Amino acid sequence: MDNIITFEDFTKVDLRIGTIIEVSDFPNARKPAYQLTIDFGDLGVKKSSAQITTQYSKDGLKNRQIIAVVNFPKKQIANFMSECLVMGAVKEDDVFLLHPETKVKNGMQVS
Repeated sequence: MDNIITFEDFTKVDLRIGTIIEVSDFPNARKPAYQLTIDFGDLGVKKSSAQITTQYSKDGLKNRQIIAVVNFPKKQIANFMSECLVMGAVKEDDVFLLHPETKVKNGMQVS
């Protein structure tokens, strides 16, 4: 591994549980993607662009809990402002979402 970080570095990353409450197509994205609206409980609702169209349908994503980084700065992606980064395992063009094993409270911190 080339990029060794300290535990202090890791603690700066704010990973939280959220529930996807809305999913839309994102036709302006360079690679196929969805626009997600995610409820993080007390942290509020955030939006994210996610290239997860090969493994997930819009209907299959709604009401699904996910893990996301919520303390990155907003990022403009085409005509959309992404406010968090949804976490997933990546194999070539496929992304497999990380999620809690059982339903938990939205906004719960992941450590």
